[in-house]
Amino acid sequence: MSPLVQTLSVGTCQFAVSGSMGRNGRAIQRLMREAAQAGAEIVHFPETALSGYAGIDFPNFVAYDWDVLKQETEAIMTLAAQLGVWVVLGSSHCLASVNKPHNSLYLINPEGEVVDRYDKRFCLKAELRRYSPGDHWVTFKINQVKCALLICFDVRFPELYRALYDQGVQCVFQSFYNARQKGPSVHSDIMVQSMQCRAASNGFWSSMANASGYYSPYGSAFIRPDGKVVKRLPRNRSGVMVNTVELSQRFYDPMKGYRDLAIEGHLSNGERVTQDARSQDRTCF
Repeated sequence: MSPLVQTLSVGTCQFAVSGSMGRNGRAIQRLMREAAQAGAEIVHFPETALSGYAGIDFPNFVAYDWDVLKQETEAIMTLAAQLGVWVVLGSSHCLASVNKPHNSLYLINPEGEVVDRYDKRFCLKAELRRYSPGDHWVTFKINQVKCALLICFDVRFPELYRALYDQGVQCVFQSFYNARQKGPSVHSDIMVQSMQCRAASNGFWSSMANASGYYSPYGSAFIRPDGKVVKRLPRNRSGVMVNTVELSQRFYDPMKGYRDLAIEGHLSNGERVTQDARSQDRTCF
């Protein structure tokens, strides 16, 4: 691959994540093969895709079989090397002490090695009973595209995206588990829209991979830097879509020239204070 290449083929995957690591692992490997066959260079999975989501797929980590999780992870790493693809794998990360595990994304390279791990920074109150929040960024480059990892509830904190913008990030891989719900919820109306806002406000390409266990309020989506949804997967169904990040493309960006000004704390784009009596008197009409 030429060092000048600035495109990245992304396979965004979803399936019905469950409490069975074996079942999850088989689904992940099947989707990895499908994504690679379709030309994906990086394959992106939902939150806790392999381990299952504590509190929904299983009550807690008491008696959790970490050895099985390790075996399934190693099988996915081996397949990544065979296929020659990067993988963003949602899972849970066991800590050596009595601390609760992390809700994590493993970054696996095409040699089948875990090269980094993102731990969910912001956990819901219910999650804090089962997971330990993380404290670090994960950024990496593929084909000159600078990427970052985030997880689900992180979407509620625009400060995270501003920080990634400041680091020069161009593409965000964000994994979600909004599934196994009773039916439509507020998530049906705000989650993809929130990611569209984060993308457009910061100029990011975004892959959002959601679980599809019934009922899932929205399907996975791939979003351009102007906030437009390029493609979505249908909710409640397993599937994969491959889309391409193309840094050479130019999109409508009305914030260009003003974004950095606002980040620096200048919350107006006037060059100077208007010296006009009618401007200063805010009770006149």
